[in-house]
Amino acid sequence: MLLFDRTGRALARYLTRPLARPLGVTTSPPQALLATLRPGDVLLVEGDTRIAVAIKYLTQSSWSHAALCVARPPTGDASAAEANILLEADVNAGVRLVPLSTYAHLHTRICRAVGLTPDEIASVVDHALERVGRQYDMHHVWDLARYLVPTPPVPTRWRRRLLALGSGDPTRAVCSTLIADAFHSVSYPILPEVILSRNSDVEAQHSFAEMVHIQEHGLYMPRDFDVSPYFQIIKPTLEMGFDPHHRSAVGGTPTTGEA
Repeated sequence: MLLFDRTGRALARYLTRPLARPLGVTTSPPQALLATLRPGDVLLVEGDTRIAVAIKYLTQSSWSHAALCVARPPTGDASAAEANILLEADVNAGVRLVPLSTYAHLHTRICRAVGLTPDEIASVVDHALERVGRQYDMHHVWDLARYLVPTPPVPTRWRRRLLALGSGDPTRAVCSTLIADAFHSVSYPILPEVILSRNSDVEAQHSFAEMVHIQEHGLYMPRDFDVSPYFQIIKPTLEMGFDPHHRSAVGGTPTTGEA
């Protein structure tokens, strides 16, 4: 078992190594992200690692990772971006707290649950924080080995099912199961309940089966928070008061004179 553990950890380090070429620049300035994030927000990340490429391909999405904001960043502090306000499940490190600076250089998106009370948000955060320090069993090497081929030649309808192969911890580590479980602890849904009509075509039946499979097995992915009808997309630049006639550095374009 020691051999499997060492092999799994070596494979995890390889898969989570950043690619040689960066994917691009962030569309939300770090200071705008800091000013906008609230406890309970889900931060989606377009990752730049080998495993991120595979997850984005298999889920047909831009998002490969998700983190939960568990605290407001300190205000008026130059080191605010280094405060550990994000909780994530990492294949190598397990469940941990990280600063916003970890992902500030990548493309991100904020998804915010709607209608929760402050007490319910606190419960979501507490539920997630109780998992900090939990490590992942690397004996399930095959759960990680599938990501050695970032774009496997499988039909579209089977791609997401490939994420569900095996039942080991690495599968759950790269999923957004931890965050989904936290919201489920206060009975907040991620994906809607779907009712299949009798006249549904074959594609609709496949989509229905996929939705049921995700919910029954808890195989939530970052994309699910993006497409969820229950989470609002928050854009920091707009939250900061973007004015197309007087654009500032926060708005993405430095002001050079009168509009």
